[in-house]
Amino acid sequence: MPDPDLSSQEQADDGPQEQLRERVREQSIVVERLATGAVAIWLNRPERLNALGVAMVNDLLVTIEQVITEKATAIVLRAKGRAFCAGADLKERQMMDETARHAHNRAINAAVNSLAAAPVPTIAVINGLALGGGCELALGCDIRIAAASAMIGLTEARIGAIPGAGGTQRLPRLIGISRALDMMYSGEPVTALRAQDIGLVNLCVEDDGLDAAVMRYMEVLGSRSPAAASTLKKVVYEGVEMSLAGGLERERQALSAIFGSADYAEGLAAFAEKRPPQFSR
Repeated sequence: MPDPDLSSQEQADDGPQEQLRERVREQSIVVERLATGAVAIWLNRPERLNALGVAMVNDLLVTIEQVITEKATAIVLRAKGRAFCAGADLKERQMMDETARHAHNRAINAAVNSLAAAPVPTIAVINGLALGGGCELALGCDIRIAAASAMIGLTEARIGAIPGAGGTQRLPRLIGISRALDMMYSGEPVTALRAQDIGLVNLCVEDDGLDAAVMRYMEVLGSRSPAAASTLKKVVYEGVEMSLAGGLERERQALSAIFGSADYAEGLAAFAEKRPPQFSR
């Protein structure tokens, strides 16, 4: 795993530190606004395989929260270079005391949980390695699209640890307890194709077709009602924590609210008039 040195911003005084923080934010996280109304958030430490250092994690959390307030129709998490994210920055961890390690882990948790709680669809686009905390970032998203060369796993067992940003909870819910424990006991990553077979990845495509596959998916998503998608996400995630009867009642209530919405009226009108609907954004 990558192990970059601590950022030089920590040695700067207050004035230059703020300027350095802005430069780090510009460099470590890149925001791209898509024509579909979605926003792509790019991890941008390719020289370190996008390892989750302190500055990068803090910047990622700020960016996610900002994008949510801007009411993007979807969030796409991507990465520059040959890896999605190789996990926590272990050299930084080695230089931390126990208090700082806990703080760093809480920050990674906050970023993953912010993605998971986003009121819009979230899509992780996985290229190369997605290990440890990088895998957990992907698990925090609703949908995962991976390049065929990607390797995905919770590798903490290799260093005598366990996943600490939701992996022990989200992976079993996604692929089942036995398969999840197998992956976590061994610490061995799986190929993108295997990940697709076990339900960890929704779609595995050839590397040179990754961008096109993502754009196709975003075009379809962009043609749907953002309000309906947001409601759907809320109902599904709330429902899986309820009894079946409770979930069905939650679904009924949500659909009743949608029946009175402008987007539903537009959808019915577009169907009758045989034209594409123009949903509110």
